[in-house]
Amino acid sequence: MPVKRQLLYIEDEPDLGNVTKQYLELMGFSVDWCCSGTAAIGCYQKNHSDYSLVIIDIQLPDIDGFEVAKKIREWNADVYFLFLTARKEKHDRVKGLRLGAVDYICKPFDIDELVLKIQNIIFHQIPSTQREKELVHNLLHIGDVCLNIDLLELRISGQTPIALTQREAELLKYLNKNRNSITKREDILVQIWGENDYFLGRSLDVFISRLRKLLTVSSNVKITNVYGVGFIFSVSEMER
Repeated sequence: MPVKRQLLYIEDEPDLGNVTKQYLELMGFSVDWCCSGTAAIGCYQKNHSDYSLVIIDIQLPDIDGFEVAKKIREWNADVYFLFLTARKEKHDRVKGLRLGAVDYICKPFDIDELVLKIQNIIFHQIPSTQREKELVHNLLHIGDVCLNIDLLELRISGQTPIALTQREAELLKYLNKNRNSITKREDILVQIWGENDYFLGRSLDVFISRLRKLLTVSSNVKITNVYGVGFIFSVSEMER
């Protein structure tokens, strides 16, 4: 059975909701976005079997997110949900967790961290036997390099796994798609970051530098800079 990656996202702020929805979809999730508690409850009742996780803002224009969570739990006591909110007070966090939330994330938040938490929540819903199959299925082998896509771990030449960020893993996967040829900087920025921007370009340089450093222990995989153009992700012929 394939892993469900559909989310119900409840956020009334249009810009934040739109950006977050687009990024989550870029990361491979299907997202139903509701701007009010009433709409979200109706959407959940109609499609409850489809959702792996419900993401709830507390400050909504009609009813607050705590009430939304209660209503959804009345419909399905086993629902997985988390709060994504500007409410930082301890009593709100405690209340949210007592309602059964798997996490309580305060705004502003790091979008890559949110993606990783969602992936972990969904992954641990999978029965252990299927989970092992998913882990095997989501291994990317590149010469003597192995990327565990679910766990965001990089293993080189059989050494101890190294933790990667979501962005580093995405970058490595994209470079591998274009292995042994020039990958242009602007193409990377548009595909991974969504736009070609000077400051994002500086971030790209940082990520490339870290990956290049990690790959120094690989016997057949390396990243070479092509000045003013981009990078070559090289995998030696005998190990490909």
